[in-house]
Amino acid sequence: MSDLMTGRTGDWELVIGLEVHAQVVADAKLFSAAATAFGAEPNEQVSFVDAGMPGMLPVLNEACVRQAVLTGLALNAAINLQSIFARKNYFYPDMPQGYQISQYEEPIVGEGEIVIDLPDGEMKTIGIERLHLEQDAGKSVHDRHPTKSYIDLNRSGVTLMEIVSKPDMRSAEQAAAYVTKLRAILRYIGSCDGNMQEGSLRCDANVSVRRPGEALGTRCEIKNLNSIRFMRQAIDYEAARQIEIIEDGGEIDQETRLFDSAKGETRSMRSKEDAHDYRYFPDPDLLPLRLSQGYVDALKETLPELPEAKKQRFMQSFNLSGYDASVLVAERETADYFETVAQNRDPKLAANWVISELFGRLNRSELPLAKALVTAEALGGLIDLISDDTISGRIAKDVFAEMFETGRAATEIVEEKGLRQVTDTGALEAAVDQVMADNPDRVSDYRGGNQKLIGWFMGQIMKASQGKANPQKVNELLREKLAE
Repeated sequence: MSDLMTGRTGDWELVIGLEVHAQVVADAKLFSAAATAFGAEPNEQVSFVDAGMPGMLPVLNEACVRQAVLTGLALNAAINLQSIFARKNYFYPDMPQGYQISQYEEPIVGEGEIVIDLPDGEMKTIGIERLHLEQDAGKSVHDRHPTKSYIDLNRSGVTLMEIVSKPDMRSAEQAAAYVTKLRAILRYIGSCDGNMQEGSLRCDANVSVRRPGEALGTRCEIKNLNSIRFMRQAIDYEAARQIEIIEDGGEIDQETRLFDSAKGETRSMRSKEDAHDYRYFPDPDLLPLRLSQGYVDALKETLPELPEAKKQRFMQSFNLSGYDASVLVAERETADYFETVAQNRDPKLAANWVISELFGRLNRSELPLAKALVTAEALGGLIDLISDDTISGRIAKDVFAEMFETGRAATEIVEEKGLRQVTDTGALEAAVDQVMADNPDRVSDYRGGNQKLIGWFMGQIMKASQGKANPQKVNELLREKLAE
């Protein structure tokens, strides 16, 4: 599958780098003890430090440092035993200090990588440039008054990890796969909840185009993309916009742009700042952060099995396809659910039921797995009834539909409705004999060479038994009797 885009004058290659801002899961902010819970009333979670009051000194939250190191380890990245906090100077109405405390030349985490899964089954490694810690700004609210803006400082000082990729992505599809995988890793280790709707995970996309093999083109940054779908749309639109400008003889201006999701287009926000515009310098109120190798090693021991390792184990231990394994490990809760269903059972059958039936119904109902009334143990019980021929696969789907709506056990539904599969050879023989006796012409056609009629006979018997006849035994009996 080609990643090239075709313009009027030939093929173009996209070059994409992403800056993901992930809000750290912590009870307090990066440099103050103020709470971080989502949904509080405006300005309820603001300390004097967050409000930028004179003389207030920042105190580093060790829990946030721990989460950053864990994330770096999960990204197979270098952990820098010394890092420095710097002041990044610029003015926003919702940033009371007039500067943001961030990291610049010496971040806490250096180079790492993420392996992404592509739709064609291929895998690609995307480089991580760095991860650094920084404060979030507050929020300006413009829709409460016709002539005034309001400021909510609850987010001011909340800890962000800025995770910067290398420009290794060549399509919006790859960018979507990268954010999806990164989000899964963050959620597995618990360093970010990944909730894009609440702003816990936001993305800036740097997009440029070039002729294949040429030097990098001028990039534009698309700010604050808060969904993977919008990110894909923004990247595709921006690439097409740049190609059209260049093909018309124009040049790309390096600038920051916003994505208008209602119109499906990007628009200019401001010219792109460079590092010197921010006048970085080490924050005089904060000493360099020094970590011991023992501290890092101890944290590494606490890492759970990560998505890529779990995917490989599912493929090897359960003989699952790469696609099925990727779907099942996308969330830690999903992987745990599947492993419970698959325990001492056919793993492929378990995967099919989890992915096709359970996920299908959850998607149609717009419910998360946590809200499912069917527990992993209950779904395993249903699979047991299929495996021991108590019910057929078709009947099982009807039983599962009721389980999904009511949370009742499969055995209870099967017994109450009399859905046990008919496996008694005598009863099945009688049903086969009856259908053959009622349709002598079709019996003659079958024996005359129309072998496809076996499906018609099967359908008649299953219909007569209300789907309770054992299909395998019916098929065997039919072929025996029709061959006589």
